[in-house]
Amino acid sequence: MPADNKTPAEYFGENVFNESVMGERMPIETYAALKLIIDGRLPLDAEVAHIAAKAMRDWAVEKGATHYTHWFQPMTGITAEKHDAFIAPAGGGRAVMEFSGRELMKGEPDASSLPNGGLRATFEARGYTAWDPTSYAFIKDGTLYIPTAFYSYSGEALDNKTPLLRSMDALNRQALRVLAALGRPSKHVSATCGPEQEYFLIDKGLYDKRKDLLITGRTLFGARPPKGQEMDDHYYGNLKGRVLAFMKELDGELWKLGVYAKTRHNESAPAQHELAPVFTTVNIAADHNQLTMEMMKKIAPRHGLVCLLHEKPFEGVNGSGKHNNWSLITHEGDNLLSPGDDPAGNTCFLLMLAAVVRAVHHYSGLIRVTAATAGNDRRLGSSEAPPPIVSIFLGQELIGILNAMSRGGEAISAGHALVTGVSSLPVLPRDATDRNRTSPMAFTGSKFEFRMTGSSQSVSVINTVLNTAVADSLMIFADRLEAGIGVDIIIRDTLDECSAILFDGNNYSREWEEEAARRGLSAASSTVDALEGYVTAENIDLFARHGVLTENEVRSRHEIMAQDYIKTINIEAMTMLEMARREILPAAIEYSRMLFSAIDAKNRCGPNVSIQNEIESATGLQLLIEDFIERQDALDRSLERARSVEDMMGRARAFRGQVVGAMGNLRAVADQLETVVGSRYWPFPTYSDLLFRV
Repeated sequence: MPADNKTPAEYFGENVFNESVMGERMPIETYAALKLIIDGRLPLDAEVAHIAAKAMRDWAVEKGATHYTHWFQPMTGITAEKHDAFIAPAGGGRAVMEFSGRELMKGEPDASSLPNGGLRATFEARGYTAWDPTSYAFIKDGTLYIPTAFYSYSGEALDNKTPLLRSMDALNRQALRVLAALGRPSKHVSATCGPEQEYFLIDKGLYDKRKDLLITGRTLFGARPPKGQEMDDHYYGNLKGRVLAFMKELDGELWKLGVYAKTRHNESAPAQHELAPVFTTVNIAADHNQLTMEMMKKIAPRHGLVCLLHEKPFEGVNGSGKHNNWSLITHEGDNLLSPGDDPAGNTCFLLMLAAVVRAVHHYSGLIRVTAATAGNDRRLGSSEAPPPIVSIFLGQELIGILNAMSRGGEAISAGHALVTGVSSLPVLPRDATDRNRTSPMAFTGSKFEFRMTGSSQSVSVINTVLNTAVADSLMIFADRLEAGIGVDIIIRDTLDECSAILFDGNNYSREWEEEAARRGLSAASSTVDALEGYVTAENIDLFARHGVLTENEVRSRHEIMAQDYIKTINIEAMTMLEMARREILPAAIEYSRMLFSAIDAKNRCGPNVSIQNEIESATGLQLLIEDFIERQDALDRSLERARSVEDMMGRARAFRGQVVGAMGNLRAVADQLETVVGSRYWPFPTYSDLLFRV
């Protein structure tokens, strides 16, 4: 709790220029106009921006802010900011604190030095940031942060926020049409999101001794420890003192910034944890998740820790994802994906459910692309992560209801009570579905949980695709409803067309892989495979049809993702080679020298002293060292060949097919060396150190 002993409810959002602050500091008519702008029912004008800027500046300066920044989300996966002081010359050597409506609405960062996928040349540097009034400004470290979108000089979106905002508009338009046709008019429909953030915490002193963690965020070498997560004793276990202190401070800082941090617990792997927030609109949820990741990394060192957000920092244990819980809510507060007490009789819910099923079926390849990164390639398909095959889990009751409707039969809702059999325990309400932890896209009560997103990724990307794909389904449904076609027929036709995407079983099983192949489902096993299907005519048309991305904007993102994959693998391979040559090999040679010295010393004791065991150990070690050197050279050669490929996608395939394999071969021998070289000689902390010394 803060020093002034305020409760969380009292200090929640104290550093946020939210609606309460706006209402107190703006004229009534300006505040009302800004509310309409935020709701999308009025365009932003200069006069409103000028008054808002003055109120924002006064509030920020009173709270000790000296600078402001347009805070945006370039296509790096993280945020960007450039700080400007409020101070301005006032004559006579004096200064005043100024901030105009123009400065609020527009900034000018460099558009060619950030990823743009060929949209901007180096000599075409100008770019613009535009104030996003739908996401509140906030103060952090003495600076006023203004959430903004980022555009090129010619108007292309250079960020992740702009497509997300466009997709929200598209989804709202089509959802309102469907609701009107169903006789349930609404003022506005928004997608909501609650991203569950997984992460690792390790000791900072140990982290500083691992070059791979410092440079790449994951361990490139490391033999499995004697104990991993097989005892299931870390999941939901007691929080260690240092970890709990970190979590307490993190919650407090996030609450001040208006982030609804709700749940904290230990995750499956040793040293792994999770934070889950309360749901909010996808735009604000995306901003808040970026803040959450930033604050995690910032606060951890204060407790002698480092926060790892890589999808697979440790081989052989659970990787980290970001479960993207997605739903739809009306302006009036109705969750359109809530089954209610009688799912079979909830026509609107069933239609929205069918819209998601159709969206995922038709655009499963595009959805797979949103989870495509070099880091996530190592996570998907193992240790609690869903496989790269896109499918939907609905649960037996909902499948039964939809099938009954498609056959023209009577759909019956099951009871939703869980009887424990213990008289002193309450009868618990039960959701309409279980939670299939192996499914990439599972319906979990009143939302869809997309579990493929990697822990370091921006949730803006997956939510842009979900919003757009579902908007496409709703557009088709609205056309049919307005033409007089019944809901039952629409649901029946959707199931007949899209049933292949539905799977309620074990997504890890070999049988499912074979069945999914027979169904023709998207099953890109790597980022490179996923990218092959990104820029199809169908996907380009989808984005263009709903005004979310132009063809050039789609192709630029495809290029950025391919370049990012190549750069990531190249950096990892170069780091491996440096560690292998300058740390592991000298350590192994030094240990070998010690063994041979021991053999020489023992041999001088005479023929009655056996040196057979020492010879076998030294010989085995020497063979490993020779193999290790050969595999270093093989990785070097594979890098040279991959870099020489001129075509970008061909180069990405070469890195995936040759370099990644050579890295795995080198690691395999290094991890063997770790198990035989004396611990005193090994040059950096092992998995046992990293995972259990927190």
